[in-house]
Amino acid sequence: MTTLAPPAAETTPEPSSRRRRKAPLPLWLLAAAVTLPALVPIAYLVWAVVRPGGFDAGGIPASRLVELFGSTARLVVAVTLTTSVLGTATAWLTTRTDLRGARLWSTLLTLPLVVPSYVGALAFLGLSGNQGLLSRLLAAVGLGPLPVFSGFWAAWAALSLWNFSYVHLLAVPALRRMDPALEEAARGLGASRWRTFLTVVLPQLRPALLSGMLLVGLYVLSDFGAVSLLRYETFTRAIYTQFRGRLDVTPALFLSGVLVLVALVVVWAEQRARGKAALYSHRPARKLAPARLRGWRRVAAYVFLGTAVASALVLPLVTLGWWAIRGLTLGSPVGPVIGDLVRSASVSAVAAVITVAASVPVAVLTVRHASRATRMLESVAWSTYSLPHLAVGLGFLVVALRFVPAVYQSVFLLVVAYMAMFLPQAMSAAQTGLRQVGPSLEEASRSLGVGPFGTLWRVTLPLLGRSLLAGGGIVFLSTMKELPATLLLRPTGFETLAVHVWSASSELFYTDASVAALVLVAISAVPLYLLVARDLHRT
Repeated sequence: MTTLAPPAAETTPEPSSRRRRKAPLPLWLLAAAVTLPALVPIAYLVWAVVRPGGFDAGGIPASRLVELFGSTARLVVAVTLTTSVLGTATAWLTTRTDLRGARLWSTLLTLPLVVPSYVGALAFLGLSGNQGLLSRLLAAVGLGPLPVFSGFWAAWAALSLWNFSYVHLLAVPALRRMDPALEEAARGLGASRWRTFLTVVLPQLRPALLSGMLLVGLYVLSDFGAVSLLRYETFTRAIYTQFRGRLDVTPALFLSGVLVLVALVVVWAEQRARGKAALYSHRPARKLAPARLRGWRRVAAYVFLGTAVASALVLPLVTLGWWAIRGLTLGSPVGPVIGDLVRSASVSAVAAVITVAASVPVAVLTVRHASRATRMLESVAWSTYSLPHLAVGLGFLVVALRFVPAVYQSVFLLVVAYMAMFLPQAMSAAQTGLRQVGPSLEEASRSLGVGPFGTLWRVTLPLLGRSLLAGGGIVFLSTMKELPATLLLRPTGFETLAVHVWSASSELFYTDASVAALVLVAISAVPLYLLVARDLHRT
């Protein structure tokens, strides 16, 4: 996930916004049609819990629900707090100090986003145990092997290492846009640098930190791969166990509905905590003089950044590479990985094209014909994006089985689910492009007698080319890494790279899983750098 909610931006009236044209009915019908798949699973899962006449828990006792609430909340809180500290600290060191190579450090701290949590969990498993890389290194110096990493501490470490980059990404631009006058005034009044940070900088960082913490919290709440491989019981693992182990899907459906309600409450609580204050910021006229780190402080800063990069990026890549090379030298085949790569790339490309096409009518409605109704339409799409994908996938599966059995276990259903889950990514890119293009060219086309859809095809879409391409790239990457919904909805025998990594890891075939994981990471690295990391420190 790259963004979670429609970006809050200062809006200035467009030259022709005083008298907006009424949105054409066909445009409304198109927008409603493409957002309907996003509404169906949410409505069905919520109805499974709060339907009239009482809910059917499928035999799940209240004590089991309390246990799952406790274990899931414990992990969410621990990871969210850890990532907020790590992300804020790394952002401050790379933007507010005189450390050398700040841009390089920031790029390296962003790249862990290419490592999905289940790949990180695989690296943890490949490090530990009797055959693990770290155990072998310890054996070389006469020490015993490490136990297999599992349980809460392993899940906490894995999800923290491969999620703090979200907070870093949001905190860096927020720190760079702050006006230095407030901090200089605080220092002039005798406040220490630490007190200035707590009383001046941190309050201005609040919107960025809350957004980053919400991203991380929802990611942990919806994570399935890492907690399953590291054997820590959360809602998602319990849902998958109930689904795979029983013919009756009622227990899994009930747990999914509860998880969806929890996610919606988390989103609502974040919006309430953010408040109504408008913390506008512009590019400052001058930069704040960087903090000069000397002596042990400078050494400690480099050690901290180096440890973060080594733990989140170098260590997993080295571990996966070691297992891959070890297996290839022993003759392990790579043929299955190539087939999975072709299937992953094909279905991801199709999903990206369809999602981008579906995002256009919604973006045009929400930008050119903004109203309360269009905002509601937009909120439906964002709601599905913010929900756990395992629950959304189960909702699609049950709806398909009960109402449209012909599409069950088909690539068509898989692509529709991808479109519903990742529509906001493409929609956000299209909205950004539309806001940067004034409506004057469109109005000129309309004044020459071209209809609304002709204007859209001949004028608007060509101007949105770069934005739509960027949105399609983000959807492509998200689809390539998607695991839980793919596991539930894929046709029999249709393995993607993500499914390959998870299946091989579950069966302890670490060599096979490592090759697929490295291919997946390599495909994600370059687009992530081009779309996100490269522009992070541009002024």
